[in-house]
Amino acid sequence: MRHLLMIAAIAGLPFAATAQELTDERIKQLALEAILENPQIIMDAVAILDEQRTAQQAVENAQTLAQQNDFLLNDPNAPFVGDADASAVIVEFFDYNCPYCKRAAADVKALLAADDDVRVVYREWPILGEGSVLAARAALAARAQGKYAEMHWALMELRGRAEEASILAAARGIGLDLEKLIADMESEEVTAHIAASNSLAQSLGFTGTPAFVIGNALVPGAVPLDELQSLVAQAREDG
Repeated sequence: MRHLLMIAAIAGLPFAATAQELTDERIKQLALEAILENPQIIMDAVAILDEQRTAQQAVENAQTLAQQNDFLLNDPNAPFVGDADASAVIVEFFDYNCPYCKRAAADVKALLAADDDVRVVYREWPILGEGSVLAARAALAARAQGKYAEMHWALMELRGRAEEASILAAARGIGLDLEKLIADMESEEVTAHIAASNSLAQSLGFTGTPAFVIGNALVPGAVPLDELQSLVAQAREDG
């Protein structure tokens, strides 16, 4: 009924203002006649509905961000690089088998090199298959040996997909104890981090990797260095 009235309004039908005086069947008949005369009405109605859904989703995402902000910034089970007391924080959701994440990783590294007042919180979000899950678990397990950052960059710099053999080769290359690493990959902390990342990403409306939270901005997709710097500057301005 509401959608039919929307179509009527878009079509400029005179009955729209007095629709409650008409039966549902008559409204449907008039709406159908209008659509047959001007099929563009349907496209216009769909566009309006999409705009309404997008606006509502943005409101819901902003509310979720406000509710989850402290956890996003300060989750003790989320690894980070950079200054713990930095004035700007970037939260990155990523997958080691995502080519766009690898592209973004270079820009994040450049940002960290150019700005020592930024902290990057990593949310391992393996969504591209079993290899991605193994890579995320291995990176998180490397924390127990004090080598998360080294493992993170080693996996980001892999050529080809992250799979068991290449993951273990990367771990061996940075001097990790493989037996301990494999055991730690099944730890509760590792499992909890990945579960939390999945829940957070869904609640924030992210549908793929990479995705960033920078201040009050939800940023899906890879962004170039200059845009990252602009978003960081805006986050600082917003406090």
